Amino acid sequence: MTEPQNKKKIDLKGVKRLFSLLRFMLPKRNAFIGGMLALTFSSLITLAFPMLLGNLLDSAHPEASLQKINQIALILLAIFAINAVFSYLRIYLFAVVTEFMLASLRQTTYNHLIRLPLSFFSSRRVGELNSRISADISVLQETFTFTIAQFVRQMITIIGGITLLSFISIQLTLFMLAFVPIVAIGARFFGKSIRKLSHSAQDQVARTNVIVEETLQGIINVKAFTNEDFESDRYRSSTNDVIDIALVGAKKRAMFISLIIFSLFSTIIGVIWFGVYLVNKGAGLTAGDLFKFILYTMFIGASISGMADLYSQLQKALGATDSLLDLLDETKEVIEIEEDKKDFTKLTGNIEFKNVSFSYPSRKDFQVLDAFNFNIQSGQKIALVGASGAGKTTISSLIYRFYEPDSGSILFDGKDSKQFNLNELRQQMAIVPQEVLLFGGTIGENISYGKPDASMEEIREAAHRANALEFIDSFSEGFATLVGERGVQLSGGQRQRIAIARAILRDPKILILDEATSALDTASESLVQSALNELMKNRTSIIIAHRLSTIRSVDCIFVLENGKIIEKGTHDELIKLIDGKYFNLNQLGEKSISLPI
Repeated sequence: MTEPQNKKKIDLKGVKRLFSLLRFMLPKRNAFIGGMLALTFSSLITLAFPMLLGNLLDSAHPEASLQKINQIALILLAIFAINAVFSYLRIYLFAVVTEFMLASLRQTTYNHLIRLPLSFFSSRRVGELNSRISADISVLQETFTFTIAQFVRQMITIIGGITLLSFISIQLTLFMLAFVPIVAIGARFFGKSIRKLSHSAQDQVARTNVIVEETLQGIINVKAFTNEDFESDRYRSSTNDVIDIALVGAKKRAMFISLIIFSLFSTIIGVIWFGVYLVNKGAGLTAGDLFKFILYTMFIGASISGMADLYSQLQKALGATDSLLDLLDETKEVIEIEEDKKDFTKLTGNIEFKNVSFSYPSRKDFQVLDAFNFNIQSGQKIALVGASGAGKTTISSLIYRFYEPDSGSILFDGKDSKQFNLNELRQQMAIVPQEVLLFGGTIGENISYGKPDASMEEIREAAHRANALEFIDSFSEGFATLVGERGVQLSGGQRQRIAIARAILRDPKILILDEATSALDTASESLVQSALNELMKNRTSIIIAHRLSTIRSVDCIFVLENGKIIEKGTHDELIKLIDGKYFNLNQLGEKSISLPI
């Protein structure tokens, strides 16, 4: 996270931020208003109960009218019946508002998250971001479903109860209110430490989620290195830290609530004692009045004690709100979708780097590219060769505008890349990576990811051109075959051909092949290479090379070192430079031209 959450505190600004989330409930504002009205009426009707009960008690003498006693009893029953109806409406209407509101908040957060630049994700962990959408919104769900409604109810009870108490006896009311400062001082004393512990617990849960996320994503490595026990210990340690923090918080809350309960019962005892004294003194109080006062005091005391838990929940909600709003405040990429594509700039495929320098945001001290220049003509096939860290993948990332150069410019068809809409650029590009990530759906869905509105005929044709149709048709469910999590049901070569079919379906002007055959066996490489040759026809193709078979026939090979081009030419031209870097790479073997790491 960008800043320690324990620095947050409950103040007017924090509450405003929390209530700013109410904009997500605007489509259901009528239900919200209805719920608030039901809550208000329910709370006010409840306040009539002690008053009528006290009147009923005052009727307990021989001269009292039986009709009056029956009337009061029937009114009490009617109050409970009406209160039950309003309580039902309140609970249901607030549930409607909250569920729609939180769904909208989840959608907005997710939509914003996936539109953030890669520089944001390079400094965040997946488990932490997932926690923002799951754990933090779950906290807000409890807040908007229960906490806010209870807070309003308690405030109505406290304010309304004190008002009615003052009509019964101003002396008893002032006596009872003398106990309130004890609660206020306790809330101030315990509140700060409870708030810090609440934020610490949320942060630790997020770190625990990170461990689960990373372990499951890298489950093959976990098993390959037999690190199941190591990961179990790591997770156990993290969850035990959650327990430790939670238990310290529980102690603080228990002490706080114990103080509230002690204060409540002390107040009740004091009120009864002082009330009996006033009755005996003949101060105008009846036994029924004293009973009313005691009931109202209990109502008010219960509401004040309930504020302790509500206060703790509000602290969690403010922490969750800050985390979510901080995320939503992150600047996202400007991606404008042109539905009709009337103004869509069609690329021919010319790419030029002019004095481009670049360092990754997380490693500003290390310059990956330094005054880098190169030019690719439309339809050319070029290869980038060099050691790990030479800048090969960085060039492809800059072409995709995943990052912006620190200085210099990148031109497409002679036009600065910043003058293009990101969407119109990326929709005319495609990438086939070394490690293909397939989504956990069907083969057909993964191919159509390159063109979501493609017909089945187009998907089938793309699979045919990618040499994937034969193995797809061999499956009993064909294109409806589930690929499994991250495509684990398919072999490496099959996944590569699915990725190639996806790229063919996209029909890009610019194609990037990021070591697309490096992890394949010879048989798979032959099929994939044939598919790649089909894919590269009539497109500007940039190949991040790993095998000679991929680059022998390209138009130009660029040999990179320390962010600069040190050699360029065709394979035949470079192989003649006996003292050259490319020649030395070629000597390392036909199957690997990468420099040693």
